[in-house]
Amino acid sequence: MPSLEVSVNKVIVHPLVLLSVVDHFNRMGKIGNQKRVVGVLLGCWRSKGVLDVSNSFAVPFDEDDKDKSVWFLDHDYLENMYGMFKKVNARERVVGWYHTGPKLHQNDIAINELIRRYCPNSVLVIIDAKPKDLGLPTEAYISVEEVHDDGSPTSKTFEHVPSEIGAEEAEEVGVEHLLRDIKDTTVGSLSQKITNQLMGLKGLNAQLRDIKQYLQRVGDSKMPINHQIVYQLQDIFNLLPDITNDQFTGTMYVKTNDQMLVVYLASMVRSIIALHNLINNKLANRDAEEGKSDSKDAKEKNKESKDKDNKETKDKDGKKTEEKADKGKDDGGKGSRK
Repeated sequence: MPSLEVSVNKVIVHPLVLLSVVDHFNRMGKIGNQKRVVGVLLGCWRSKGVLDVSNSFAVPFDEDDKDKSVWFLDHDYLENMYGMFKKVNARERVVGWYHTGPKLHQNDIAINELIRRYCPNSVLVIIDAKPKDLGLPTEAYISVEEVHDDGSPTSKTFEHVPSEIGAEEAEEVGVEHLLRDIKDTTVGSLSQKITNQLMGLKGLNAQLRDIKQYLQRVGDSKMPINHQIVYQLQDIFNLLPDITNDQFTGTMYVKTNDQMLVVYLASMVRSIIALHNLINNKLANRDAEEGKSDSKDAKEKNKESKDKDNKETKDKDGKKTEEKADKGKDDGGKGSRK
């Protein structure tokens, strides 16, 4: 844990932190009526003032809705949890805290002073668990001394710090699988694709508006020109196709027709396969019915043959008994004559 003040130029938040915060917010929303939740951020410092926030854990927190100066944060629980996390990964230190805002609150300075006991360079990251607009759901702040011109004592205030979402390769793979498994069962695949395309177009429109506003402010001399941004915009414009060119239009038509041809052939093949499966099913059902009828006829024939054999056996036995009876009568007549 650093003991000296370190300047923070950028805060990188990992996806695991976002998932943990959203899970914390949803769990507390089911059992209580808290409007925001609070937790501790874990991570490490990189070179050139870059803070890497890789993990987090929830902390019991409560506050009075009417009087924001009345609040409670269980720092004993914080110390115990940090001790257990330190045993798992000693590189992760307490680097700040978070809450679900969505904006700054009056008692954030007081809470930040408590967190500064464990991390002098405490960073506050506001994570919006229910974002309404497109963009990053994170905002980072650091505590600074505000000097007043009237000579009054200085006071603490928050200064905004740039933040971004960053992930390692393993985290990217996990997030991709997680997004792939998340599906709304009440919505079809076509509507999901259209919704995703619509959201993508809205995000592109918002970014284009930001570029337009920046260029207008630079053109009006309200903002200084940044040559790196201008170079990136020039690269974007160079990648745009010239749609006024006749060759581009013809190539676009050919490409579209090829794609539609593939879709048409795929639909025909799918229809033929479905018809083939239907015919096979009909034949299988017919063979099954014929097999049942054949087995039934065979059983009846076997039963008839058995009945016939039994009848013949009975007839033979009857004849034998009659012959024996006649023979007995003949023997009795001969004996009486003697």
